[in-house]
Amino acid sequence: MRGTDPRIVLGLHRSRHERRLLTRALELGVTSLDTGFNYLGFQSHRTLAQTAGDLLPKFTVSTKVGYLPGPHGAEHSLNPVRLLAAVEQAVRDFGREPELVFLHNPEQSLREAGARGREALAAACEALREATVKGLCGAWGVASWAPSPLPGLIDKTVPRPAVLMVRAGLLVGAGTLDATDALTAAWGLGSGEVWGMSPFAGSASSPVWERFDPRVFLRGDSGFSRVQAAFRIAYALPRVAAVAVGTDQPSHLAELVDALNAGVNTSVTDEYRCLLRERFRGQPD
Repeated sequence: MRGTDPRIVLGLHRSRHERRLLTRALELGVTSLDTGFNYLGFQSHRTLAQTAGDLLPKFTVSTKVGYLPGPHGAEHSLNPVRLLAAVEQAVRDFGREPELVFLHNPEQSLREAGARGREALAAACEALREATVKGLCGAWGVASWAPSPLPGLIDKTVPRPAVLMVRAGLLVGAGTLDATDALTAAWGLGSGEVWGMSPFAGSASSPVWERFDPRVFLRGDSGFSRVQAAFRIAYALPRVAAVAVGTDQPSHLAELVDALNAGVNTSVTDEYRCLLRERFRGQPD
């Protein structure tokens, strides 16, 4: 991680991978891209190389491996051989080594691993650590949509990632927030080694952002929009150094960059987390 200021990572999950957006991102000072092996129908890496190959050296690039092509479409795998092969394919498709490769949603296959879950997770992490040692990527990490199964599996046999990426924002539940805290503690990660994703839980235009005003979590009357407030608060729920966010609209990206100037009232976000936790624990099993 570079510096302590909050950073934006341009996520390409639902992106059309248009050159104009990448050009505008660079103009705005957004110099990190995040994609995945399975994005854009397993064509994200090739498409980026074809449409913006000359721009890619100006970005730090992260990608994810875990969802792989199968006989009936995409399938999830923690098989170390397949994961390492996916990283090698990513390098060929990009025409360069990505700075960071995430193990993508390992919990997806851990349900099937049962009692051998720790061994399966450790082997998958070791495959990405090996990819780093081989120079196929600069570092490796773990991206988890639902991290609750992971903290109990972490011990000395499971390699430590450089970065953890988890869901962030006002719509993340107490269970996920607490699991993230437990996972960062188990791996000994600092907040500078944690990224957030999906800060709007799918859409910045969702009606939920009209039903309440996220600006109550900001310091002072600073004139930011509700969308900007919701985005800025994602850096505090949980505490993360960067947030991966997707858009195809350069104007929306500019709005989010401006939101980084907002100040978060951490006492309010801490109180909000306490209320979430109390409600979570009060729910019947």
